[in-house]
Amino acid sequence: MGGDGAEIITHAEFGEEQRYLTELQDYFWGRNRTLFPFMPETPPAIGLIAYGGVKPTITVQNGLPYKFSQGGVDFEIYALPGAEGADNIVLWLPQKKILFSGDFFGPLFPQFPNIFTMRGEKIRKPVEYANSLDKIIELDPDMIVPSHKNPITDKAVIQSGLVKMRDATRYVHDQTVAGMNAGKTVEQLMTDIQLPAELALTQEHGKVSWAVKSIWEYYATWFHFDKTTELYGVPISTVYQDIVEAGGELRLQEKAQSYVNAGEPLKALHLIDIVLGAEPNNAPALSTRKMALEQLRDEAEASTNNSYEIYWLNYRIRDTQSKLDAQ
Repeated sequence: MGGDGAEIITHAEFGEEQRYLTELQDYFWGRNRTLFPFMPETPPAIGLIAYGGVKPTITVQNGLPYKFSQGGVDFEIYALPGAEGADNIVLWLPQKKILFSGDFFGPLFPQFPNIFTMRGEKIRKPVEYANSLDKIIELDPDMIVPSHKNPITDKAVIQSGLVKMRDATRYVHDQTVAGMNAGKTVEQLMTDIQLPAELALTQEHGKVSWAVKSIWEYYATWFHFDKTTELYGVPISTVYQDIVEAGGELRLQEKAQSYVNAGEPLKALHLIDIVLGAEPNNAPALSTRKMALEQLRDEAEASTNNSYEIYWLNYRIRDTQSKLDAQ
């Protein structure tokens, strides 16, 4: 208990989740500040907001809710792992049929879940999340109070949103598994798998193609059985200089610019990475990279409007511009 006698209730996996996040806090903090430059330079070190500063007195296991009553109100705490972490819990008030969901849904409701986090964390398990959504559907809440934005009180919106999120998660999972069994590459599936119209959800936070890759690597890990070099610690960047010498920096740069002009920024970036890998201060290549990144940002804003994708692209654009300014 705390000094005031308060109990701290967490998921049984909270300790392990807190351990690895604490041990890697410098690594993750640097990534977070890249995406969110407004964050302070160093992690918080005060009380409960500090990494590793929470010591639970009660833990809740999956499938075994913790129930108690206080002031004539019944409370039930459920361990519901999934899209926002393996140690997710929710608070249920059965008499009022109100669900305090914490960060279970992410910042939007409904949305496609954020199975992948660009800032870096353990892979989140889509099957667990779908099962957790089944439990919430079974509870049949009249109100959801999330950690982001306002409470959701429209029963029809709640039920349809829960079902759609569950079915969309299962659809992407099952399509990825089917594609793996059919011998398709992860890149093919990232391009091919799309939500059908009846399961369409905003991808401003979670993104289908990233979920596909996360599911693939969750089941099959990082070795895709196509490149021997993936097994060793010598990256392709070590031969960028050789490629530039063999193909000519100017020809690679011109080809990259032609891809930008044709609206194919990703192909341009592949080539620009080679040029800049050999000549980091190549101004024409930096200019082409900036144009390609701006095209990708415009596409992202016009399609999914995914916040993480846009944060990352804006960072790369700023970084590229700073290198150009230094010329």
